[in-house]
Amino acid sequence: MHGSATNPPHVKDRSASAGFALNPLNRMSMRRQDAAFLEQMSRSETARTLVFSEDLPIVKRGPGGFDPFFTLAEAAELGKVQETAFLGCDEELALFASLIERSEDAPAGEKIAFIDIRLIATQGLLPAEVVGPLGEAKSLLSWHVRHRFCSNCGAPTRSLAGGWRRGCDRCGAQHFPRTDPAVIMLIVDGEDCLLGRQAAFAPKMYSCLAGFMESGETIEDAVRREVAEEAGIAVGRVDYLASQPWPFPSSLMIGCIGEALGRDLSLDDKELEDARWFRRDEVRRMLERTHPSGLTCPSKVAIANLLLTAWAYDDIPFDIRGAASL
Repeated sequence: MHGSATNPPHVKDRSASAGFALNPLNRMSMRRQDAAFLEQMSRSETARTLVFSEDLPIVKRGPGGFDPFFTLAEAAELGKVQETAFLGCDEELALFASLIERSEDAPAGEKIAFIDIRLIATQGLLPAEVVGPLGEAKSLLSWHVRHRFCSNCGAPTRSLAGGWRRGCDRCGAQHFPRTDPAVIMLIVDGEDCLLGRQAAFAPKMYSCLAGFMESGETIEDAVRREVAEEAGIAVGRVDYLASQPWPFPSSLMIGCIGEALGRDLSLDDKELEDARWFRRDEVRRMLERTHPSGLTCPSKVAIANLLLTAWAYDDIPFDIRGAASL
């Protein structure tokens, strides 16, 4: 897969290095209402689809590795197709997403595997430019599963606009795929940064604090509120660094760097098992997996790794050390 008009290959956004963020498709959003165009795309010799059963991608297993691309006819052979959506095009193919019912009657000669999308990303089982559209497909199909009925009147809805809208024939309401914004922030104080761990984390792993935004809240205020709630630290200046689509089921992680206005921690033990300040050189060892106590941070799939790398190696776009608070 190659770059498109909406994602030029020469543009290297910082965000693109995070998992699920590199997506070379031209989504062709202005053509989604064109039924003839969508039909033409689906009948094209280059038409392929990414197939999901429940939340699991289905891939072909071969001597060269895994192949996630099926023809639409092949997808239908794997099981009853419940939803189909048009993801976009690149220079090589027209790409769709298909959700099928899991079937015990899949063709015996087809060597396929059901692999968790998080495992695909963390272990590099597919190229990054394929993992991005796979995340797009998962988010979109998950939305369809959760929005089969109108939130206005309760009647069944149907898929429209190439899978990017659901309409209610009873009351006329239109429903669109949702994205839930969440802030994830590295809070710094000079040569130190604040990291925490939840009980569900892998042993000895620390990460940036994070939380969902609330209605009527700016990104900056969401960062300040979450850090104050979880760690008891007041935050001054907040700057955006990068973002990451996170298809679990459909979040947008908004990565920020924030200035700590104090250092005394007061933890919310319902959110964090532990939190503490880490020196810059200690974070480098965590990133390089050489920390003497075996402490680690999230893998490169997570935007937390991107934030930590940017700060630990002085790649941040501003000098937050000593900056005046907003």
